[in-house]
Amino acid sequence: MSQIVTQLAVVFGVLITAILIAAGLIFVERRLLGLWQDRYGPNRTGPYGTLQVAADMIKIFTKEDWIPPFADKAVFVVAPAVIVVTVLMSFTVIPFSPFIQVADINIGLLFFLAMSSLGVYSLALGGWASNNKYSLLGGVRATAQMLSYEVFMGLALMSVVILAGTFDLRKIVEAQQDMWFCVKQFPGLVIFVIAGFAETHRIPFDLPEAESELVAGYHTEYAGMKFGLFFVGEYLGITLISALITTLFFGGWLGPLLPPPLWFFLKTLLFICGFILVRATLPRPRYDQLMAFAWKVMLPLSLLTLLFTGAVVLARA
Repeated sequence: MSQIVTQLAVVFGVLITAILIAAGLIFVERRLLGLWQDRYGPNRTGPYGTLQVAADMIKIFTKEDWIPPFADKAVFVVAPAVIVVTVLMSFTVIPFSPFIQVADINIGLLFFLAMSSLGVYSLALGGWASNNKYSLLGGVRATAQMLSYEVFMGLALMSVVILAGTFDLRKIVEAQQDMWFCVKQFPGLVIFVIAGFAETHRIPFDLPEAESELVAGYHTEYAGMKFGLFFVGEYLGITLISALITTLFFGGWLGPLLPPPLWFFLKTLLFICGFILVRATLPRPRYDQLMAFAWKVMLPLSLLTLLFTGAVVLARA
């Protein structure tokens, strides 16, 4: 009985923490963007704008939850929930410390890739069900972009699997006791980070939402809490990719003096700030440049990295 209670506590703890971090990022991102771009961030709602998240939530909950009469209503309603569910499911395999993990399965990395692939359906179905040409174009862009960059993300992760000899995320962290994989597998880290930006469709890879071209892309017709779910899903995705960078390349919970969960949190927070810094500095490319970069640069680089890693491990065997 006590084991069940402990497991339920871990499940709800991880779920609530992930959602609270995603909500808090709304405020953190705006403050950091204001700092880095030498302008004011939120400073009207509460002391130093600390109530901005509450103001945003009140706005989302009180806006009319309108469904266009020309939309496919059932798919239109379900689509925003898909991305939130798939990202939250991915958090179940993340080891936050030696003793905090929802599901300790030996194919955790494959489970993450599977959930990442399912998340594409949210954007594609949302754009299609809206029955709006701008939404449809945004959904098509998002689908092509995410499917393309998933290939290179998977190839980058296979290099980590070769070094660790397992798909189990906990064992991958333990394999970094002597040296973090960011040193041994630096090209793989670069590929994974770039693919992570594309998967979360963040600047400079936010082409599916390009306001100057597609109004708002696949969620043009969404309002109220349905739009809020897309919004929360994006910030949950940022948190998930940052947690995976920590787990796969920076030793997860490993570190001196501080408790393991605190090390994991600090490393993840650092990479979340990196996502925000990139948004503050880089412009977006054209869509054709984005896809050309994927297949002409990322594919050869990821294949060469995988080939080199395999050759080194085989030579040492």
